[in-house]
Amino acid sequence: MIRLLQIEFIKLWNNRASKVLIISYFTLLTSIALVAAIKFDIGPIKFHLADQGIFNFPYIWHFNTFITAFFKLFLAIVIVSMMSNEYSNKTIKQNLIDGLSKKEFILSKFLTVVTFSLVSTIFVFIVSLILGLIYSDFNELSIIFTDLEFLLAFFVKLTGFFSFCLFLGVLVKRSAFALGFLILWQVLEGIFRGIIRWKFFDSETTDTIMGFFPLQAMFNLIKEPFSRLGAVQSVANQMGEKLALDYYIHWYEIVIVVVWIAIFIYGSYAILKKRDL
Repeated sequence: MIRLLQIEFIKLWNNRASKVLIISYFTLLTSIALVAAIKFDIGPIKFHLADQGIFNFPYIWHFNTFITAFFKLFLAIVIVSMMSNEYSNKTIKQNLIDGLSKKEFILSKFLTVVTFSLVSTIFVFIVSLILGLIYSDFNELSIIFTDLEFLLAFFVKLTGFFSFCLFLGVLVKRSAFALGFLILWQVLEGIFRGIIRWKFFDSETTDTIMGFFPLQAMFNLIKEPFSRLGAVQSVANQMGEKLALDYYIHWYEIVIVVVWIAIFIYGSYAILKKRDL
């Protein structure tokens, strides 16, 4: 496995575009710390974002995993390009000639996906822990390590999304078309949601059905965190609204995404196995 990973990272690091995107991605993950510096001081209006509780334990695990998940598109481009380059540079054919089986080839790509997801998760954990220790009002160990399941959900979410990108890269061969197909799939999920909500089901049933679709299933793993903030809850209470949403991670949501990961990886292997290279 280490040999397969070494092969992949040598390819990636020797590609200038991939190197820039990877560095940019991890720089952006670190940039979440810059949110703490946002301050407004206009006459009587004084606002410091870090004072609003976004870096309080354990809320920070929810907030940071939700926000940083949006940066995954950078690595999605790397993964799709990784497959596109294999075809255009004919390195896939050379790898197979050199003795790498098609199963090992897909395994090497999947290991790269898992490694990116794991390193991203560890990175977010470290950045969040540092920010929380600096800005959180609650520093008891029992509180600090509450809600760490959001990091598990973050890891599964990234692995699922990158596996989908890998599948599209194998299927379509060209990175631009693969990314276009990814956007198209997102649009199609939205259209399907609108149709079944309009014609057939109520909102709750529609949400349940959509939870089985890949991109929606990944999104469902980490719900929006903003309505959990004390300031938002206070405003809602003053308006007579009660926000009692379910923010937490459910085992069946993780299972759905894991099943999609298995489908994408097996699908990638099945396509490669049948394709004449």
